[in-house]
Amino acid sequence: MVLPLGDEDEAQATPLPGRLPSYIADHRKRLRARFMEGGQAAMPDYEMLELVLFRAVPRQDVKPLARLLLDTFGDFNRVVTAPAARLAMVKGVGDAVVQELKIVEAAAQRMMRAKVMNRPVLSSWDALLDYCHTAMAHRETEQFRILFLDRKNVLIADEEQARGTVDHVPVYPREVVKRALELNASALILVHNHPSGDPTPSDADIIMTQQVEDACRSLGITLHDHLIIGKSRELSLRSQGYF
Repeated sequence: MVLPLGDEDEAQATPLPGRLPSYIADHRKRLRARFMEGGQAAMPDYEMLELVLFRAVPRQDVKPLARLLLDTFGDFNRVVTAPAARLAMVKGVGDAVVQELKIVEAAAQRMMRAKVMNRPVLSSWDALLDYCHTAMAHRETEQFRILFLDRKNVLIADEEQARGTVDHVPVYPREVVKRALELNASALILVHNHPSGDPTPSDADIIMTQQVEDACRSLGITLHDHLIIGKSRELSLRSQGYF
């Protein structure tokens, strides 16, 4: 029976069956030490990815896989947020790797969400944008979500309303305001992503926003903004004069 290996086991100079060769064990120790000393700022993307892969692939050199993932998807963020099905198509990626990457993605989203939930959104706008980028910027299909606010503009709910294709997501204004009434929300912020990376609104985006604004106004609900999230920047329809 092979028992789980600790750091001392990994450092054995002469590898035994089931044990890491010493050069791999030493490399892992060095990376871990450098991370603990300097944090993520001291690590390029491929080394951060190696650290994540250590747990999923405990007895192999993961540097080639880390580089292959980066070559395939572009950067650390895009690797972590890539759809599970796309990740599984990469040679060397099994269930354990996919699971580890999705855990990192979920943890990042939960941390960013904690910075905006139950807080006044309009006074923590940068944190809100960071959260939206973390959750949506690298998705390969469109996602439409609604941020529901109370009378003090505190975020009380963040819900995904719909998912669509690479360039379209169905939105029904009546369902948007219906859900706002169910949550006793006084204001809304609409958010959706453009997988193309360009946040420029389409004619359909503008028309839908105006329809939601009309529906909200008739029920005394404020529509603060509609944010479109691109790969590297976002666009506010309010700031662009569409409201």
